[in-house]
Amino acid sequence: EERTKLMEEVTGNKRKMKELEDNLLFKLTSTQGSLVEDESLIQVLANTKVTAAEVSEKLVIASETEIKINGAREEYRPVATRGSILYFLIVEMSMVNVMYQTSLGQFLGVFDISLEKAAKSPVPAKRIAAIIETMTYEVFRYTARGLYEVDKFLFTILMTLKIQLQQGHIKHQEFQVFIKGGAALDLNSVEPKPKKWILDMTWLNLVELSSKIPMFSQILSQVGRNDKAWKNWFDEDAPEDAPIPDGYGSVLDTFHKLLLIRSWSPDRTTPMARIYVADAMGPQYAESIITSLEGMWGESDKRTPMTCFLSMGSDPTENIERLAKKLAISIDAISMGQGQEVHARRLLAKAASQGSWVLLQNCHLGLDFMDELLETVLTAENVSPEFRVWITTEPHPQFPINLLQASIKFTNEPPQGMKAGLKRTYAGINQEMLDVTNMPQWKPVLYAVAFLHSCVQERRKFGPIGWNIPYEFNQSDFNAVVQFVQNHLDDMDVKKGVSWSTVRYMICEIQYGGRVTDDYDKRLLTTYAKVWFGEPMFADSFQFYTGYKIPKCKNIDEYRQSIEAMPLNDSPECFGLHPNADITYQTNTATTMLDTIVSIQPKDSGGGGGETREAVVYRLADDMLEKLPADYVPFEVKERLRKMGHLQPLNIFLKQEIDRMQRVIKNVRNTLNDLKLAIDGTIIMNEDLKDALDNMYDARIPNTWKKISWESATLGFWFTDLLERNTQFSTWVFDGRPTMFWMTGFFNPQGFLTAMRQEITRAHKGWALDSVILANDVTKYMKEDINNAPSEGVYVHGLMLDGAGWDRRNCRLMEPSPKVLYTPLPVVHIYAVNQENTKATNLYRCPVYKKPKRTDLTYIFPLSLRTNKDPDHWILRGVALLCDTK
Repeated sequence: EERTKLMEEVTGNKRKMKELEDNLLFKLTSTQGSLVEDESLIQVLANTKVTAAEVSEKLVIASETEIKINGAREEYRPVATRGSILYFLIVEMSMVNVMYQTSLGQFLGVFDISLEKAAKSPVPAKRIAAIIETMTYEVFRYTARGLYEVDKFLFTILMTLKIQLQQGHIKHQEFQVFIKGGAALDLNSVEPKPKKWILDMTWLNLVELSSKIPMFSQILSQVGRNDKAWKNWFDEDAPEDAPIPDGYGSVLDTFHKLLLIRSWSPDRTTPMARIYVADAMGPQYAESIITSLEGMWGESDKRTPMTCFLSMGSDPTENIERLAKKLAISIDAISMGQGQEVHARRLLAKAASQGSWVLLQNCHLGLDFMDELLETVLTAENVSPEFRVWITTEPHPQFPINLLQASIKFTNEPPQGMKAGLKRTYAGINQEMLDVTNMPQWKPVLYAVAFLHSCVQERRKFGPIGWNIPYEFNQSDFNAVVQFVQNHLDDMDVKKGVSWSTVRYMICEIQYGGRVTDDYDKRLLTTYAKVWFGEPMFADSFQFYTGYKIPKCKNIDEYRQSIEAMPLNDSPECFGLHPNADITYQTNTATTMLDTIVSIQPKDSGGGGGETREAVVYRLADDMLEKLPADYVPFEVKERLRKMGHLQPLNIFLKQEIDRMQRVIKNVRNTLNDLKLAIDGTIIMNEDLKDALDNMYDARIPNTWKKISWESATLGFWFTDLLERNTQFSTWVFDGRPTMFWMTGFFNPQGFLTAMRQEITRAHKGWALDSVILANDVTKYMKEDINNAPSEGVYVHGLMLDGAGWDRRNCRLMEPSPKVLYTPLPVVHIYAVNQENTKATNLYRCPVYKKPKRTDLTYIFPLSLRTNKDPDHWILRGVALLCDTK
């Protein structure tokens, strides 16, 4: 204000001077005769002189005052800097989910509240620190409230990193290492890892760490020299709390410790990142934000709608209605959809005049009405100050941004875990429902269905080892099963008892199974029904898993009390999975978070000091071109195949694979050469080249390559794959058929197995291809021990067991070692037989997939593995074989 006033005064004074000067000049030019005799002119001169002196003095004072005011304003620059970091981070979050929209006006509103809330102090430095502290937390609270659980921590860690970057506590290079790790490196071009137990990805991360960050420059040799201590540290349940070998524990600050943990144990990245956030920002940032509807109602006004983002199993209706009751305000709810706009308009008009609330549910189904709704809320006249609009919606790309930017946003996700799931289910069950039938089987079966309902939903979080496809099981599935069980018990002949085959069929083929589209998921659901639903469930000894029994209760309160006594966190074993599944879940969570951060980083050309993006990619392109294998010469390949017998099924298959491989090599070579020319400015950078530049800088695979090749976790692994796949094809075509095959390296592994079946069928007179089926034996040998090809069929190596371990002495499945997620299977002999073996009970039909994503697109065929446990055990474990774990 002072500055504005000062500027007005200065401008006024300058204008006065100008007027006086103009007046003087006019007098001088218009005076007739002698200037000395004109008294009025002398008067003007005298006035001008006095005023000029006064004005000059005022201007000098003004310039001094301006310097002081600017100095005081400059002191507040850190507040503005922090504000801009937070605002641009919030804007970036809209790239994570289109619903996360916050306007500058909303942000400034929070900013003003922070200024009022911050502790006052006559010392400017203290006042500034208080404003920054209050503003950061207020903005964090305001934003995190409107984010889904999965994105809340992503926002927190990004905010911490950006603030620390701006303060100079961490360098841009370190930030890049944290989000990318060793993703761009190629396993063949770095020094080999010293020990087998170190994972490929871990080693690449460590190589990147040692080359980019000076304090880790010796880590590769230290791990090599002292691998026992490092292995013991790596095997700890929580390595972030254990002392780090080679004296790192005493020299690393929390951020560098986070870099080390991220390199070694991706599954511990999130817990360690929480420690880092608490250390850098304060413990309140590492804890979860509890949304208070009443607090939000206090913040809102009649012109501000409140929008809840829905997720599976969450509905805030009950909580909102409870709040309305508490505040003695009437509320009307309406579910949006076709034709509901008329009723919504009526309710809005009524609520606005009466001062009540309106709850519009599922607004993603009534998008056309949303713009009108916003206009009504913002511009309606004679609105009672008590009037409020509540909105619930699922994320939708067409949801109006201006409505999101005008409203207070919040999420209301259900708590995770079996206890929370059962609690939610039993909150919807009343005593009347428990007493609906006097059959003794009713209450235990009801509890078992509720347990299954929570279990099938919780299993989703483990990714493909849980369900191949994450199904949206919901309350209606549960209600349908309960209704069926009730009817079945009512109509049951007491002498015959429950028809378990019927109950199981209804659960896993119709009610829950109706959603299931994958055959192996159907097998899993059937196994749950088989293991949990049967006469044994009424025995006292029955339990789903140690500590998870069916409580024997009479009334609803007893059930609720026994659910309250359940553990808060579940071991994966209560779903039938191995404890290692938790590591997979934690790793996937951390990887998704880091990938998201990489994808929302601004695509500017500078790298915050150091090389530009273009220079980094140019060097990478040079490096890849140098290693890229030579093109296949069609004439040479044809000649070699003719000598080997070009009509043999496996050679036809090889020809097709080489054609596809050649296409990939050619495309990669062209892209890299064009990219170099485009960076040099010789040719124009088109869309594909721009995409290649962005992806290669982020250590990802350019889209044009991915379309014609294979999925992979990082660009480094993809390129290593390319070289290894090509080696297998070129040795096969130029040195003759190999003794064993690396099935991971084929574009079309099903084609390979079909060709092998054809070969065997032709070798046996009278066999028909239709009746010949695949069979297999797992040998005791690893690939190094095999010297000769089998007399019939093929040896295949490189398969990895996911969810189980392998007992090499007895050639059968066993439990995996702790922290070992993938176990290599010895060489498998795959062949074909003319008739099906009688069903052996000690075999587990294990699906083989190309990639960790288990879908119909990556499924190849089933292998039979020997087991001394019931195969059901491995079905619940989600055991599968993967050709590639990346």
